[in-house]
Amino acid sequence: MKLIYESLFNIFEEAERELEKQGRTHCIKYVIKEFQKTIQAYMTEVKWLNNKYIPTMTEYIKTSSITSGYPMLITASYIGMKDMATEDIFKWVTSKPKIVTASTIIFRFMDDIVSNEFEQKREHIVSYLECYMRECDISKEEAIQELQKGVTNAWKDINEECLKPTKVPMLFLMRIVNMARFIDVMHKDEDCYTHAEGKMKKCIQALLVDPVPII
Repeated sequence: MKLIYESLFNIFEEAERELEKQGRTHCIKYVIKEFQKTIQAYMTEVKWLNNKYIPTMTEYIKTSSITSGYPMLITASYIGMKDMATEDIFKWVTSKPKIVTASTIIFRFMDDIVSNEFEQKREHIVSYLECYMRECDISKEEAIQELQKGVTNAWKDINEECLKPTKVPMLFLMRIVNMARFIDVMHKDEDCYTHAEGKMKKCIQALLVDPVPII
């Protein structure tokens, strides 16, 4: 974690020097804060693991929604949008708006459904699936159904936030929508992030390797 933190922080500092020339240093400051929150959340999960602590559902989702990396990645994606990405936009995206929360829920729930069995074969914190089973005293199948309902409701929240007129320009909302769409590809029926040699490899090849004919 120290190596990752120091390496990324050096990149952020380099970006800050470049953005200073454009008078846009506020962009990177918000990203750095989100990055620091992500690292702190990872350390919380490490403490859970070392102490064999099983968090409550509320504790788990509060921390794991940050360790999904989505709040930081969404914020960072706005840096390249130049003057359109005002400081007000960064204040908005880092204030936990409903659409960002929904995208992290989609990530966390879909990830935990397909990766839980593999992750628990090694030293790993419990998943939200296990927290749900334990706290609600239900079976794994019932817990999966509840998480799937949570994904459906999160998509409803995203759709609601995209109804016009929107709080922020649609251009910024679509970054978040596309992040959620990516999870629907990566964790639809299997953990394509961990086992990337199958469907994910084909998706990457279709995107970056195979030429697209232009008529």
